[in-house]
Amino acid sequence: MRTGDVNGRRVKYSTMLLLLVGSGLALLAATQPWFTIRLTDTAEHSSTISVAGSVAAPALTALSLAGLALTAALAIAGPVFRIVLALLGLLLGVSVLISAISAVSDAVGASSSAITTATGVAGDSSIRRLVHSTAIELWPWVAVVAGALIILSSVAVVVFSRLWPGPSRKYQTRFAGEDGRSAEEVFSTPDADASDDADAVAAEAAEAPDARGEPTALDRDTAIDSWDDLTRGDDPTR
Repeated sequence: MRTGDVNGRRVKYSTMLLLLVGSGLALLAATQPWFTIRLTDTAEHSSTISVAGSVAAPALTALSLAGLALTAALAIAGPVFRIVLALLGLLLGVSVLISAISAVSDAVGASSSAITTATGVAGDSSIRRLVHSTAIELWPWVAVVAGALIILSSVAVVVFSRLWPGPSRKYQTRFAGEDGRSAEEVFSTPDADASDDADAVAAEAAEAPDARGEPTALDRDTAIDSWDDLTRGDDPTR
């Protein structure tokens, strides 16, 4: 195997691994607690609420699953389709970053649905009056790192995809004739049987007597036309 193919294959698998790790981290972060909300003493319910990433950033799970599917598609994509997938990967990575940063920048707003479920209180101002303090866990920052990895891997696809090796020859379907010839040979080689049949028609026509009882001489072109007539079901002797 050539050195260029080895390097290209290494770049391809490293890029796909980076995208896989970023998407997997985003999916893992979505299942973990992001915030711990401590309520005021006036709240008549539990004093603390744990808010999961799937609640604080609802789109994160779908985005991470899309990243995993993108990794699988890149494994079999052609040169042009790789660029399209890389652009989609950039969009996914940016969306993951926006989801995570938006949740961190307003933890109470991102946790409002969980607070409403726990206390029955709705309305932004009412919810904020119930919150005494907010603790941010590690997992939102893991989601930020995951989004950055997805963006980085997508950029790497755009930059280095020309170095990726092409599809293996063992996955290419090749047509072969019954005698082992390839498709090009089968369709470019004249049909020997048809040529032999035309020669036979010419020989028979040359020996056939005409109206005066003498053999008729037919050239090869006329014999081929007669054979074509026979192929269509017409009688060439009429």
